[in-house]
Amino acid sequence: MVKSNPERHDEINAPLAHGATVLPAVTIDDYNNELRDKNGFVGDNANKKTFQLKLDELRKRLRKVGDDPIGKIATGKLSKKKIDALLKGDDLEAAALVMGAVEDFAQDFADVIGKFLKDKRWGKTERIVVGGGFRRSHFGELTIARTMVILKAAGIDVEVVPIVHHPDEAGLIGAVHLMPSWMFKGHEAMLAVDIGGTNVRAGVVKFGDGETQLADASVWESSIWRHADDEPSRTATIERLAAMLQHLIDKAEKANLKPAPIIGIACPGIIKPDGSIERGGQNLPGGNWESDSFNLPAALMKAIPEIGDDSTFVMMHNDAVVQGLSQIPFMNDVSRWAVLTIGTGLGNAHFTNRDGIKPR
Repeated sequence: MVKSNPERHDEINAPLAHGATVLPAVTIDDYNNELRDKNGFVGDNANKKTFQLKLDELRKRLRKVGDDPIGKIATGKLSKKKIDALLKGDDLEAAALVMGAVEDFAQDFADVIGKFLKDKRWGKTERIVVGGGFRRSHFGELTIARTMVILKAAGIDVEVVPIVHHPDEAGLIGAVHLMPSWMFKGHEAMLAVDIGGTNVRAGVVKFGDGETQLADASVWESSIWRHADDEPSRTATIERLAAMLQHLIDKAEKANLKPAPIIGIACPGIIKPDGSIERGGQNLPGGNWESDSFNLPAALMKAIPEIGDDSTFVMMHNDAVVQGLSQIPFMNDVSRWAVLTIGTGLGNAHFTNRDGIKPR
């Protein structure tokens, strides 16, 4: 008599639905939490713009009594590379100025995390991974480390660590964990899309070998479109995205990579089971992505009806969720964990590893 594998059985029984709260390896306890306090949305105190405001305020104070060591360049024009260069440079006053902004932001970020941890859905959180574009910098990593120190000094025992993958790739790699691994059988890769308020990324995610098929997933090829520069309509965005995906499909097939007929999508907002966006898509290109008459997965399946010889299957979830899912292989030593993505806004999601399911 053949014995069943309970781990694989549970994985198969995870429901296939857009925005699902039960996935093959984790249960999603919470995502897109619009936590508020007396001043408004808590997440507004920890995003890219907030850090810029902290730095700009310090510069203004210095100008009142002397020279600004950063010079005349507007704070909003400072790239992450430039800020990192100031932090690591020989001008100690400029470095100290950036460190001051890091400290101020870390204090606010620690306060934001503390408020999330008071939400019962975030109870017993052991680790928080921080992603988003802010993490892709030395000053961002320093802020993350300082935030954890502040929390621990306040008696809050939680790890706060940078996301393992490059943030741009995490939003693609996480898509492999939206579906059970049996769906990838006979294939070596899948397509993934990460749509944000500034950029659209599309990529081919290559699987690992054997038992580490999903744990070792990596971005084989990707392309990015900064749609914010073009201000396209929603229809033009879908057309451009479909063209990006088709180019990647052709490239993968020429390399004999055999992509599965699957596209995983990471998108801002609350994702309904039918693939429509309930709310949170206001910053997406062209607007009106929350319309009852629009469905992104359906639009992509219409634009790309087949991949190889099979009909296209699309699965969509919130972008912070997908970025967090990329960390599943690194969460086998904890049970309850979360992701916070610092970018235009503060994305968030909380996970509980499913009992008896090994990180894939």
